[in-house]
Amino acid sequence: MYIIIVGLGGIGRNLTAISAYRGDSVVVIDQDETKCNDILEHYDVLAIAGDSTDSSILDDAGIDRAQSLVATTSDDAVNLMTCWLAKRFKVPNVVSIVNQKEHSALFKEVGVKISENPDELVATRLYYWAENPNMQQLASIPGGTIFEVVAEEGAPIINHEIRELEVKNFVFIAIRRAGGELIIPSGDVKIRPSDIITVFTKKEAEKECITILNRQLKSPEP
Repeated sequence: MYIIIVGLGGIGRNLTAISAYRGDSVVVIDQDETKCNDILEHYDVLAIAGDSTDSSILDDAGIDRAQSLVATTSDDAVNLMTCWLAKRFKVPNVVSIVNQKEHSALFKEVGVKISENPDELVATRLYYWAENPNMQQLASIPGGTIFEVVAEEGAPIINHEIRELEVKNFVFIAIRRAGGELIIPSGDVKIRPSDIITVFTKKEAEKECITILNRQLKSPEP
């Protein structure tokens, strides 16, 4: 893949590392020449110090043959203008982070795939895991998250069938029991203490899902 990455903050740098590791042809753009020089010391990429909203800089980056462009700066105006130019150059896949939620609609109007405020998403997820020691994230996939949660002794749903669960925007994938028994859930399976339940939830419903599961799978506070 020929990919252009705009912005060499934490996200851009990590994305550069992933892309280079996978053997992609990577071009990075950042206005900070020091960051560009530093990335060249670590990865076999083309680094351009300049303004990504300048079409001549995008020309230098090979925008005409790029398969993907990802904008990762902390400035939504820069990200949006860069993505708009990329769409004009007919880049097939244009992706951006959005730092302020109220700007999301603008990116969607341009036809850009977005990830809203990554710092906030990470912070929120870390808080969930800190609040819920019996939960463990297994994977983050486009559109959702897969995680494990333990059914605690004394929880409201213990010894009740799965069909009795309050369910919204999540799916039980599997149940692992003491001794290693793996169960593919059906409505008549009863939840037992210490069952390790693998759950898939939509990304936008993750907070609500965890709240619902906590209410049913955690034992009441003493």
